[in-house]
Amino acid sequence: MLRKAAQRLGADAGSRARQLQQLRFLNVHEYQGAQIMSQYGINVPPGIPVFKLDELAPAAQKMADEAGEIVLKSQILAGGRGLGKFTNGLQGGVHICKADEAPQLAAKMLGETLVTKQTGPKGKPVNTLYVANKMKLKREMYFAILLDRKSAGPVMIGCSEGGTSIEDLAEKYPDKIVKIPIDIRTGITDAEAMQMVEGLKVTTDKKAAAEQIKGLYKLFVEKDCTMVEVNPLAETDKELVAADAKLGFDDNAAFRQPDLFAMRDESQEDPREVAAGKYDLNYIGLDGSIGCMVNGAGLAMATMDIIKLRGGAPANFLDVGGNASEDQVVAAFKILTSDPQVKAILVNIFGGIMRCDVIASGIVNAAKQVGMKVPLVVRLEGTNVEKGKEILAASNMNLIAASDLDDAATKAVASIA
Repeated sequence: MLRKAAQRLGADAGSRARQLQQLRFLNVHEYQGAQIMSQYGINVPPGIPVFKLDELAPAAQKMADEAGEIVLKSQILAGGRGLGKFTNGLQGGVHICKADEAPQLAAKMLGETLVTKQTGPKGKPVNTLYVANKMKLKREMYFAILLDRKSAGPVMIGCSEGGTSIEDLAEKYPDKIVKIPIDIRTGITDAEAMQMVEGLKVTTDKKAAAEQIKGLYKLFVEKDCTMVEVNPLAETDKELVAADAKLGFDDNAAFRQPDLFAMRDESQEDPREVAAGKYDLNYIGLDGSIGCMVNGAGLAMATMDIIKLRGGAPANFLDVGGNASEDQVVAAFKILTSDPQVKAILVNIFGGIMRCDVIASGIVNAAKQVGMKVPLVVRLEGTNVEKGKEILAASNMNLIAASDLDDAATKAVASIA
């Protein structure tokens, strides 16, 4: 997928070009992250994932504390769940409640849509609830392992305060932020793990806490993580506990992490992005009405800018890359034409490695399969461009030819005016 900063069309062009980059990662739900961390000996709160309402009552009784309470957590791939709101009116995606009240509350959560500050107004479906034990936590800290460009390797980040975003912590407690780069060749040392423990101001068994830090680093390396963020990393009377965590994994490692990538929840993703990914295409849905098929992120940004300049708005960003096959082009058109908000399609291809005749053949075959019900503007330039234009001309398709990008954007906007 591509960074959805492409949606910020109002920023300057240089900034957008820097923001638009390939991001390759898999995110998993909280309960899945807890299962993975427990495999590495990391302390996590006891919990049971629930997929059906009839599973809720037994799970709640099992997880109830001495006061008969549990924590009921919506599972979506977005932050801000606690402050979110369901489209049915229920406030909050995380609740502390009595075990015998949990089924009634769960009925308003499971299968519903939760909207948070990170989901956008459409929200995300809650297909799983996590019934967790209500733990007694003495204090909360922040811990993460990220990839750092400056040190060209992993870096551990810790803060003796926690429970809120690292941005807020860094602003409020800059002197409490601890950063420890790790040499990827040698791995984490006992001294580095203990340095982090001291930075977190752990008051329980420090040696055991250092082993927890080392376990998190081992998870980061062995599972091909792009990020391990534990917030809060909490302290009970006896030990450290990863009370909540976000794990991200490198898509490039899918071939050696098949069990991990089998956890992918496509219900949390844009179905158009999922469909595009199956054909190795990059897709980002936007709010406009002109579908854009391009090759290359830079050309996509230029295309969207000029559409905006000419009074239109892009409906998407669909990048077929530098070496797409005819089948991929057909798939791209199917994705574009399946979107009801697309009122016109602009194809802007600069043929370098990508050949214009391949694009043209794909356009013709796609039109035959799906039928073109919206105006189609085509601008081709580069390798085999004359052959590509001949293919389009011989097809007798009702398309609008454009001589350059500005001409293409002007005609696309005019076609839906």
